Amino acid sequence: MTRQQVLDLYFLDARHKLIEIAAFLDRMERASGKDDFRFQAFKTALGELSGAKKQKAKNILLAFSDHSTKPIEKAPGKGAVGACPGK
Repeated sequence: MTRQQVLDLYFLDARHKLIEIAAFLDRMERASGKDDFRFQAFKTALGELSGAKKQKAKNILLAFSDHSTKPIEKAPGKGAVGACPGK
């Protein structure tokens, strides 16, 4: 596709998602308490969007991923949280 075709097809959806992210960041700034590993991973992922880096989607997925190679004995909970708690 040409850039014009990509813009025609995806611009409004991307614009909507960007506004949603900005609203989330506004809520986080107004909220009290401390950040946890999820917001730290989120900020790392946001950094992957800047500049001329290639494979932005891959790098964002990796920012949220668990890079450990050893299995754990027991899961800490029943549900996914969307980011790796780290070491």
